[in-house]
Amino acid sequence: MSLPVVLAGARGHGRSHLRNIRRLQEAGLVRLVGVCELTPLSPEELAGFDAPEQSTDFGDLLDRTGAAVAVICTPIHTHTDLALTAAGRGVHTLLEKPTTAAYAEYERLLAGLAEKGTVCQIGFQSLGSHALDAIGELTRDGAIGEVRGIGAAGAWVRDETYYRRVPWAGRRALDGRDVVDGVLTNPLAHAVATALRIDGSDAAESVAGIDLEQFRANGIEADDTSCLRLTTAGATRITVAVTLCAERDAEPYVVVHGTGGRITFWYKQDRIRVERTGREPAETVYGRTDLLENLLAHLREGAGLLVPPHRTGAFMRVLEAVRTGPPPTPLPTDAWYAAPGATGPRRIVRGIDALVTESAETLAMFSELGAGWAARADQPATVLRCAGHAVAEHVHRPLVPRELSPRPYLHPVRTFGGVVVTELRPEDHAHHLGVSLAVPDVSGVNFWGGRTYVRGQGPVALDNHGTQQHTGWLRRDPDGSVQELSWTREGRELLKERRTITTRALSADAWALHITSTLTNVSGEDLSIGSPATNGRPGAGYGGFFWRAPKEGASDPPPEVFTDTASGEDAVHGSTAEWLALAGADWTLVFAGADEETRRDPWFVRTGSYPGVGSSLAWERRLPLAVGAALSRRLVAVVSDGRLDRPAAAALARKALSA
Repeated sequence: MSLPVVLAGARGHGRSHLRNIRRLQEAGLVRLVGVCELTPLSPEELAGFDAPEQSTDFGDLLDRTGAAVAVICTPIHTHTDLALTAAGRGVHTLLEKPTTAAYAEYERLLAGLAEKGTVCQIGFQSLGSHALDAIGELTRDGAIGEVRGIGAAGAWVRDETYYRRVPWAGRRALDGRDVVDGVLTNPLAHAVATALRIDGSDAAESVAGIDLEQFRANGIEADDTSCLRLTTAGATRITVAVTLCAERDAEPYVVVHGTGGRITFWYKQDRIRVERTGREPAETVYGRTDLLENLLAHLREGAGLLVPPHRTGAFMRVLEAVRTGPPPTPLPTDAWYAAPGATGPRRIVRGIDALVTESAETLAMFSELGAGWAARADQPATVLRCAGHAVAEHVHRPLVPRELSPRPYLHPVRTFGGVVVTELRPEDHAHHLGVSLAVPDVSGVNFWGGRTYVRGQGPVALDNHGTQQHTGWLRRDPDGSVQELSWTREGRELLKERRTITTRALSADAWALHITSTLTNVSGEDLSIGSPATNGRPGAGYGGFFWRAPKEGASDPPPEVFTDTASGEDAVHGSTAEWLALAGADWTLVFAGADEETRRDPWFVRTGSYPGVGSSLAWERRLPLAVGAALSRRLVAVVSDGRLDRPAAAALARKALSA
């Protein structure tokens, strides 16, 4: 017996649903009993159907027709209410993607469906492809080795009339309601959802971190050219680069990178290409299960539902990051040019087709691929706050030369009174970047910057610099953040890092910065951490946490360094004192290890040639780090106004460690 179906939204993309319902009706699976549209469909549009009822009142139409299933293809901001209207009448739904326009709406939808006991399928058509099962089998069997990451690319052409077709097109919000109609969340949303499904990371809890670069060439609110980097709970890195401002239309795809090959999936064509080391590439085209047909099979026979709402939770986390993030950055006029389109003028972002492809290939963001407009947009730093004060700026993607070993840093860092207590790229050491984590030797790779100390030769300018790439935020609040990083050299990842930064007020004049770092060897081979000292330069065991402080005035003495029992650079350098203070004319910094491992690291101290304090991971001997092994360090730094004496510094150190 055929099931009665109502279609809400039968024009635009809804026409494809109308055609599909006609196909299924001819197969005897459904019958169209109602259409909900603002303007009734003509007899020509309804050819092949037996005069279904038409109305603008969706709920009333469901009541009058006795529909068992509703297909909802309406504006994004109407999805939740219409799906719950159907659920309230016991009607099952095929709901067009994206699921909802906000994560709170998504949770409301899940709760409503659970309460009413109705079924909902989300219209990510690509997730019906049988190619997904084939990709899963290939990766599980190790056909391409260990999965290194997943990239997705989408380059489409849309002219300016695309954004005038409906009032909500290209809008972030409309009449006070979230819409979120950007390239990542609507037209090329399948690229995101498909990559997540391939990784098995489509549930909300599967997302560990999201980082976004969003731009617009067109005069719209939402993004038309964007890049996403997502870190899953299983530590997979997924990048998605998409644009509606391409030079020419291209088939969107997802590529799975492995240590022994790759799988490319053109998801609109259900086509995959498998490339394995030492073998000829092989291509296969697979079939696809229609999502409405799958919903009907679920209702009739109990077949598994392909895209239930809970399996779009990870995608909804991405949408929420887009919704709550800053508006997309308008591209400068020199970044795009106008050209004629099929139905009107269009805007083309210069070089975007190649950038999208390169992002999927390298798993890098636009700003990391040399796009000047992306780099310029990336400059605003995250401002860290404490007790109402702006105390530091966290630059998570610095624009510094390669020979300085680019890495995130904090600068300027300020006391509550506004005194700056860091220095960036000073003349004496251009690779000193405020407060950072830097290591001069990770199995020969320089993550410190500048010259490398070579045994028997001294400091040598080598092309061996690495980069600490920000890969995503796990938390990002005014008083701190949890950040994922990748330590790489020419595309080869050596270390993954999770870094936590938080601030705590200690008094009216002092606050504490807590930094925790966990480094994991993901290189596939044993690594070791060294320093100039382990390479032949005695006393130069720097590497790890490092704070470059500002020099005093030319006529002022250098900052004073002291611990609980010693004073002066010679006495303090290389010690494992419980705490260490660096005191300038009107500021004081107090450093302390916050765990046993950090407390065992010797202090690296400079006051004469320049003022700086760091910890040492490799003071005299190289520190081995086996494959898969991790090392963690926790350090606290107190930032205080005024020049503190020994008792005051000790008291603040104790208070910071107990906070």
